[in-house]
Amino acid sequence: MLQQYTKEFQYNIKLASPVILGMLGHTMVAFVDNIMVGQLGTAELAAVSLGNSFMFIAMSLGIGFSTAITPLVAEADGEGNFQKGKSSFKHGLFLCTVLGIALFLMVFIAKPLMYAMRQPEEVVELAMPYLTLVAISLVPLIIFQAFKQCSEGLSITRYPMYATVLANVVNVILNYIFIFGKLGMPELGVVGAAIGTLASRVVMLWYLWYLMSVNLKSKEYVTHIKLFTLTKSMLKKLIDIGFPSALQMFFEVAIFTAAIWLSGILGKNPQAANQIALNLSSMTFMVAMGFSVAAMIRVGNQKGMQRFRELRRIAFSIFFLTVICSVIFALLFFVFRNELPKWYLDLDDAENIADSLEVLTISAKLLLIASIFQISDGVQVVVLGALRGMQDVKIPTFITFISYWVIGFPISFYLGMYTDYGSSGIWMGLLAGLSASAIMLLIRFQYLSKKLIAEA
Repeated sequence: MLQQYTKEFQYNIKLASPVILGMLGHTMVAFVDNIMVGQLGTAELAAVSLGNSFMFIAMSLGIGFSTAITPLVAEADGEGNFQKGKSSFKHGLFLCTVLGIALFLMVFIAKPLMYAMRQPEEVVELAMPYLTLVAISLVPLIIFQAFKQCSEGLSITRYPMYATVLANVVNVILNYIFIFGKLGMPELGVVGAAIGTLASRVVMLWYLWYLMSVNLKSKEYVTHIKLFTLTKSMLKKLIDIGFPSALQMFFEVAIFTAAIWLSGILGKNPQAANQIALNLSSMTFMVAMGFSVAAMIRVGNQKGMQRFRELRRIAFSIFFLTVICSVIFALLFFVFRNELPKWYLDLDDAENIADSLEVLTISAKLLLIASIFQISDGVQVVVLGALRGMQDVKIPTFITFISYWVIGFPISFYLGMYTDYGSSGIWMGLLAGLSASAIMLLIRFQYLSKKLIAEA
């Protein structure tokens, strides 16, 4: 019985591994920025956290929307229909380009909101110039996502990983040069981190296009693109899938962003601690995201071939694999919760040692809660991927809204602002929202997959 699921593990891991490494690459850009900026002080670390909170919301909309491309390309690939697949990508690329520019403008216009959010003044002053440059990087990042989703829809999951690895190398080198003022360059601190992020995302986009343009399977997808020859029906289809998918990711990312803002109200040290726990949790989440993409690709393929029993079996295989990985991460967070935050702090800085020790204490408490929600976080995102592969997006969007904003956020707000739990209370709300989402999405998948089998 169990073997029918475990026999899929090897292929699922092979398909998901490059996606996971690519996703981790995105997180590593933030990880490297946090570690390098953290050496400058807790205010600088909190500034990067505040600036990125605006970016997370914009990125969630752009990345979430781009995921509409993958199931459509995967379904067309399963059918052997090149024209349908290229049309899906071309229309998706057009929409992602427009969306990337729009999101950059939205973040740029929203910058003054930081002054009205009761955040520490020194943190806001440091965050403003950082956010300007990082906002520009949204344009190449969202266009990159269109190419990435197409590549993954074709089951070519290695290329986005290669591009992300190169981006990380570029980011580390430029961070070192501009944050600390090396090789004759000025010492720019937080702004130096933004320069590294912007340049790395431009390089990442160019390199992925190059790799896809020399591959026989993907070459015709990414060359000779008539970007402005569009049809209303395909634009509508992408928007019908992409908009709810963007909202799904937005609802989840927005509650974590709210946690950043609520932590900022508590002070710069709780905000810095929140950033450390969030960054570490993001890295384990990217593993689940990789399996989510694998579920989206494989479920999309099976849907295209009308093999609904196989669709359900393969999806549950990926769910089980995700749970196993999540349990391992939960144990790691629990055991090393006091050690992991030390990566981000300069404990030899005697002048700021009191702040650093407070951040360390709060971070350890947050990682304890993060260890508990590893399983529910992993399950909810991988089931969401399977549902996207089935092109079921509207009801899951409603489920994510209820989970995070009707259940999770009120708990975070009350426990964080009106009890002694403080930062831990904020994260208890996150745990409640993720758990509710995992349960309801799993029920939805059960219902829908059984219905497809019954109607076949």
